[in-house]
Amino acid sequence: MSKELRSKTFWRAVFAELLGMTLFIFLSIAAAIGNQNKDGPDQEVKVALSFGLAIATLNQSLGHVSGAHLNPAVTLGLLTSCQISILRAVMYILAQMLGATVASGVVYGVRPSNVSGLAVNTLNRITPTQGIGIELLATFQLVLCVIASTDKRQLGAGIVVPLAVGLSVCLGHLAAVSYTGCGINPARSFGPAVVTGNFENHWVYWVGPLCGGVMAALVYDLVLCPKLHLSDRVTVLLSGRGGECSITKPEEMAEIEVPSKV
Repeated sequence: MSKELRSKTFWRAVFAELLGMTLFIFLSIAAAIGNQNKDGPDQEVKVALSFGLAIATLNQSLGHVSGAHLNPAVTLGLLTSCQISILRAVMYILAQMLGATVASGVVYGVRPSNVSGLAVNTLNRITPTQGIGIELLATFQLVLCVIASTDKRQLGAGIVVPLAVGLSVCLGHLAAVSYTGCGINPARSFGPAVVTGNFENHWVYWVGPLCGGVMAALVYDLVLCPKLHLSDRVTVLLSGRGGECSITKPEEMAEIEVPSKV
């Protein structure tokens, strides 16, 4: 842990999360509040595309620096998957929350005088329990996409990660924005709530996404693609160092059929 704290690479990664989250929230929230025709279906499509394109662009820009989590649920999912250290996860989440708050403050300061809102997530004629379920499932598919698309055993892994994650964010918004405003990102919900002081049902946007992220990691690592070598995983959790977590034994790899490209 002390080696990570003394590492310039570690602090560059933390700064990348701060910068990326600031840009992400500024771009997406600015797009969300810019259209006064909020009841039209075009607004939902615009918001979904804005969030998805912002994530895809920033993932391409910062992915090689920090992994471009830009979401505490993603960070917690990767921590559960033993792909990052506990220290890195804590620092990432703090940076994401700070970046979201700064960006929300900037948008609040430059918004037009006829715009009163700041895209604070609210429940739309559903109960908190229903909101948790929607947020959990929408985040589940996002974190599952992140973990699966970055799995190095997958053919072409890494090449289409920004596009895949961006489309996953877009899909989550298309599905959930009418019900919960689509948080799927606790920091995204946190920033506008802090600036406006509106924390009504705010806990829903933490419980749902965080549970969804953890569940996605557990399903992928324990059911879909079980990981071995517990000692290596513990090393990553505690120090951030160690080799790649082995997912299958060599003899098991030989049994995996690779589908031919059409």
